[in-house]
Amino acid sequence: MVYVSITGLQLKGIRHAPRFWWHAIRSMNQAQAAAGNISAQTRTINGVHHTLSVWQSRQDMRNYLAAGAHAGAMRAYRNIATGKTLGFECETPPGWEEVHELWQTKGRPV
Repeated sequence: MVYVSITGLQLKGIRHAPRFWWHAIRSMNQAQAAAGNISAQTRTINGVHHTLSVWQSRQDMRNYLAAGAHAGAMRAYRNIATGKTLGFECETPPGWEEVHELWQTKGRPV
């Protein structure tokens, strides 16, 4: 079993793009180097900036999200974007063709 985390964020306005990308790039670099990370990817689908990360455990993901660049991004989030997140354990992570639909139907607002 692995732990999958899906996020999707929409900017509140184009003026927030530089700040969003500053946080997004730093957070992605952190995720890719984090202990327990199996993969971390991004895609923009229908104007929603998605991340799909796969972790060895939920605790590994939680350790990542509460530290470093990602912790700073979470503090800035409410000012620059709206979004939802979804996390779950599974044997086989979803492919990108499923991510946006899972996010829409099962994601919870953050």
